[in-house]
Amino acid sequence: MSLFQNIVIIAILIAGAGFLSLTEIALAGARKVKLKILAEAGDERAQKVLDLQANSADFFAASQIGLNAVAILGGILGEGAFRPYFLSFVSRFYSGQWAETISFSLSFTLVTSLFILFADLMPKRLAMIAPEKIAVSVINPIQIFIVICKPLAWIINAIANLLFRLFKVNTTRDDNITFDDISAVMDAGAQAGVLQKQEHHFIENVFELEERNVPSSMTTRENVIYFTLKETEDSIRQKLAEYPYSKFLVCNENIDEVIGYVDAKDILVRILNNQKINQLNESTIRTVLTIPDTLTLSELLDRFRSTKEKFAVVINEYALVVGVITLSDIMITVMGDWVTPMEEEQQIIKRDNNSWLIEGSTPIEDVMHALTIDEMPDQENYETLAGFMMYKLRKIPRPADTVIFGTYKFEVVDVDHFKIDQLLVTRLLEDKIEQIEDLGEN
Repeated sequence: MSLFQNIVIIAILIAGAGFLSLTEIALAGARKVKLKILAEAGDERAQKVLDLQANSADFFAASQIGLNAVAILGGILGEGAFRPYFLSFVSRFYSGQWAETISFSLSFTLVTSLFILFADLMPKRLAMIAPEKIAVSVINPIQIFIVICKPLAWIINAIANLLFRLFKVNTTRDDNITFDDISAVMDAGAQAGVLQKQEHHFIENVFELEERNVPSSMTTRENVIYFTLKETEDSIRQKLAEYPYSKFLVCNENIDEVIGYVDAKDILVRILNNQKINQLNESTIRTVLTIPDTLTLSELLDRFRSTKEKFAVVINEYALVVGVITLSDIMITVMGDWVTPMEEEQQIIKRDNNSWLIEGSTPIEDVMHALTIDEMPDQENYETLAGFMMYKLRKIPRPADTVIFGTYKFEVVDVDHFKIDQLLVTRLLEDKIEQIEDLGEN
């Protein structure tokens, strides 16, 4: 054959190999979620791609048969077509015993480079740009090619399956989606501008409900406002006016003797009807939902849904009340400042780009969000920033006590009766970190 005929045949082989490479990457990289959307919209080709992905052994066997056959044939033809011309060219400068080897090497390099560039690299990069679109476009011709290669592919697959069983290799594809997978998709969506910053934050918080315990979002014991059975009318009126809560605990004599709760609107109705409001009885006291402090926020949501309640008392293993929590508290955890009343005091106050004033009772998850910290040390041992300080210091903190973690310095600012009220958190500059490390070594 002439040089032109050889070039045409090699071009056809490169095009065939390129098509197989393009198809292989597109079918492997096509995402099931997008394919299902196309299939539900009525695109039959998308369903064919899903079916092929579910049983891909025949396709990959046929693809490898085609790619290897084309590469070998292209090498044979290319070597025979180009070697004489390279030999003639090399002979002008060198006519020794290595002339044949040099011309063969040049011919081999040329053909291999053409196949790598046009039959492998470029098709695969193109396939990664829009794998679903390409997979749907090529599914019909590739199914014909699979049928043609079926006999030989069956033999190859049988041998491969035998070897897999012999070495106990599990070939079942795991399509389970983890939180890390979803998180990665959300991060990509946020970077691409599909998700707004607050939407990304909401979705992350929803997934955190499974990990955060009830104490991280509850109103703590010392901040719970409650009525006793002997509460005076003036005291009840004063608490209703001072604390704009919709529900109040009712206790016998102290907070650990919970009887139930009253709804503020029931008391207001009694006031409007000129009835005494200090006579708390069965008509006004409702049964309160009692939950352990070990529940996650996700589990509490299930309890609220099953009991039709929106208010619960949290107790510890010693049957002592540690706080109360409402459905609104969980919503605030998810949506943050978007549903937090404006008049409510913020737990985290950003002073500047490198410092924050944070209350000791702030849940550690909120601190991590504010400071963009991925992980805290031994996080299972505490739930609040105050707990973190006590855990690291191994004592009851006092003002000016500090803890250095990563690039942050946590300093106790105010302590009230052993309770850490406020901390100053400062982001350390690199030179400060180096100084601290040098002091630690000395």
